[in-house]
Amino acid sequence: MKLAIISHTEHYTSEDGNIVGWGPTVNEINHLLEVFEEIWHVAMWHKGIPPKSTLPYQSKKVHFVAIPAVGGQGLYAKLDVLWQAPKTLAVIYSTLKQVDCFQFRAPTGIGAYTLPFLSWYSQKPGWFKYAGNWNQATPPLGYRWQRWWLQRQSRTVTINGRWPSQPEHCQTFENPCLTQTDVKEGDLWTRQRGLPKRWTFCYVGRIEGAKGVGRILEAFRALDEEMCSKIEALHLVGEGTALETYKSLAKNIEVPVVWHGSLDREQVFQIYRKSDVFLMPTTASEGFPKVIAEAMNFGCLPIVSKVSAITQYVQHRKQGWVLGNVEITSVLNTMTELMRLSPEEYTAHIVEVHKVALPFTFEYYNQRIRDITAGFKI
Repeated sequence: MKLAIISHTEHYTSEDGNIVGWGPTVNEINHLLEVFEEIWHVAMWHKGIPPKSTLPYQSKKVHFVAIPAVGGQGLYAKLDVLWQAPKTLAVIYSTLKQVDCFQFRAPTGIGAYTLPFLSWYSQKPGWFKYAGNWNQATPPLGYRWQRWWLQRQSRTVTINGRWPSQPEHCQTFENPCLTQTDVKEGDLWTRQRGLPKRWTFCYVGRIEGAKGVGRILEAFRALDEEMCSKIEALHLVGEGTALETYKSLAKNIEVPVVWHGSLDREQVFQIYRKSDVFLMPTTASEGFPKVIAEAMNFGCLPIVSKVSAITQYVQHRKQGWVLGNVEITSVLNTMTELMRLSPEEYTAHIVEVHKVALPFTFEYYNQRIRDITAGFKI
């Protein structure tokens, strides 16, 4: 069976001339070759130097098909999405002729017109993946439109979390990010952990306000001398337009703050291994960020916010800590509580934390994709 994936995933051309794309999505597609004989990925190509978080496809059975790179803030960026629509739809239409089925990944700017196009003009079987916050009360207009549309069509939609009044065709799915080998290694790593003498914290994701980076830094800046003496370092992994602003803010923090920029997958896993706590006081439109499952796989205790499906996997004071709100004092108080755990309390949490990672394997995800495609009439 041949598959077309349609997404807004960023791709670049590396120095050696190979196409590379955002690592988590490329990794997922590489594993999908266990289900599909060939995959065409219709996605956006960008000029410039690829970030370290990009990866190449591991097989020539994955074909990259470029569409115009659109999206962003401001009126011009939104108008450009519509201006490029004919070209984008022409590429999608041509690609669909070469495959047996499709997956469309929402929400994205091009979804405003691609969802109706696929629903009205394509007879190919397929399914939709909604990676945002399915239960968001007041989503942006474009997200709200796409969610409304997906609720009212017949093809399968995979979503993060399980919600009241969830339509039957909308199925709860975990986003894959771990191999069975990763899970086994994470289990061994977690078992050897003991209460830290000095704590190491980390954050992995976009360096921006909505993801909580500013709140993390402000909380660290407010730590008293006693708490600072208990901390080894804070590691931040990622890129973003606010990076330099946050680096300036970090100069006034009494504990070492290490900025890593973009890292590849194994380098990120090394950060998890050396860290004791994963921080993400996010207010962004999240489904369930993969980085939480990755960090917990290696025994990092999470401090996270009540966004979308996060609390369906992280129970407060069991696998980790769920913030009642994302105010700086809440982040600070939770960090302080965590660093005052007894050895027995710490061990009890560690026993639970690794279990969250188990449904996030590629093997488990692929089997569920097989269940969806088994009903396709090709």
